[in-house]
Amino acid sequence: MNLFDEVDEHASPLSPDERLGLRLPDITYRHELNQAEFDNIAKGAAWAWRRRGGLLAEAFVIELHRRMFGDVWSWAGTFSRENKRRIGVDSYEIPVRLRAALDEARAWRDYKSFPVDEIAVRFHVSLVSIHPFPNGNGRWSRMMADLLAVRLGAERFTWASAGEPELLSQQGNTRARYMAALLKAVGHDVSDLIAFARS
Repeated sequence: MNLFDEVDEHASPLSPDERLGLRLPDITYRHELNQAEFDNIAKGAAWAWRRRGGLLAEAFVIELHRRMFGDVWSWAGTFSRENKRRIGVDSYEIPVRLRAALDEARAWRDYKSFPVDEIAVRFHVSLVSIHPFPNGNGRWSRMMADLLAVRLGAERFTWASAGEPELLSQQGNTRARYMAALLKAVGHDVSDLIAFARS
């Protein structure tokens, strides 16, 4: 292999930093981690779809993250303590901002402020902007949006919130389209993100 050969990101070994908090010591490669997370996310999703109430409660959102990632990561369901992040708010702001996002989502729902898809997508943007957990925030917040959309009478989004490889991959255009739509949504134009979620 030479310098210009394309590297398969899924076949790369995990660095010691990437393994911090990993509950499964036999995992050494990215593809093994992705599979373990995918399996855990499926279990967490099955739990969430069986729940009937409390979706917009802090206890539910924390428990969902724990159930989606807790078989793989020791920090699952625990707010980030790191303040040197590119995305999200400082750790001391997380609980307050999360409660505000949940309150806002309840108000959008109760007052029918937007169409259902827009309420769910705006909720996703609020959650992913806070970035409360050390990792898994995108997958978790897409699952929360799916759950909210269905509870409000819409179909589940087609962005496959259970951790699909295209959205996790740094290569290819699916993630690039998602990130561009998300950036636009952070600027309060959610039209592209709704279209992406339904594509």
